[in-house]
Amino acid sequence: MVEILFLFTFAMVLIFTGISMLGMFLAVAAGFAVMAVIGMLGVMFKLLPWLIVIALGVWFYREHKADKAHRNRMNY
Repeated sequence: MVEILFLFTFAMVLIFTGISMLGMFLAVAAGFAVMAVIGMLGVMFKLLPWLIVIALGVWFYREHKADKAHRNRMNY
């Protein structure tokens, strides 16, 4: 929501300062691209602890499964 308000304000400032419509559209598109990338990085950092927990859980599960399979082969 904040990003959309920023883009609207950015566009209005460009209009009031005398930038052409083409320049305004290009500037808003560039601002959108930069804010989208920064937003994705923010979401990635917000989810990073959960991704680490999931990766550790998968690793422990695979290690436990491999250890159990190794023990079963030794019994035969």
